[in-house]
Amino acid sequence: MTFRILALDPAPFVPLFALSDAELAARDIVRATATSDTGFPCRVSLADAATGEELLLLNYEHLPVASPYRSRHAIYVGRHAVRAEPAPGSVPPYIERRLISARAFDAAGMMTRADVVEGAAVAETLDAWLNDASTAHVDLHSARPGCFLARAVAA
Repeated sequence: MTFRILALDPAPFVPLFALSDAELAARDIVRATATSDTGFPCRVSLADAATGEELLLLNYEHLPVASPYRSRHAIYVGRHAVRAEPAPGSVPPYIERRLISARAFDAAGMMTRADVVEGAAVAETLDAWLNDASTAHVDLHSARPGCFLARAVAA
């Protein structure tokens, strides 16, 4: 069994960049500029934004299910982000260099397992968990700030 890590579609976010800061604030969105080459992980490119890159920090519902685990959290999206398409079995470096909270869910949106793993161990964890037929997907979060990073599915 192998896995694929999925990036978000940029289309829903593109129109937001045209809004004024006041219009963004009315939607609880913050325009940000990356102040370093790490710490601003874009969920479309699956990479940390480069210093000086414009991003939006917004609340995103990454688990829109009718279960107690329905969930949303803050994410960054870069203005010029191109949707990443990692090869099956590969883990983007922006995940590999972080401490990860991995959470497996079944088709009903119920959590079936969870653990905190070093980014270097994510591939092994995903292979094992997605080999279980009851696992529909695994959501990856930054363990420290808790932000949603990406979803993994069986390839």
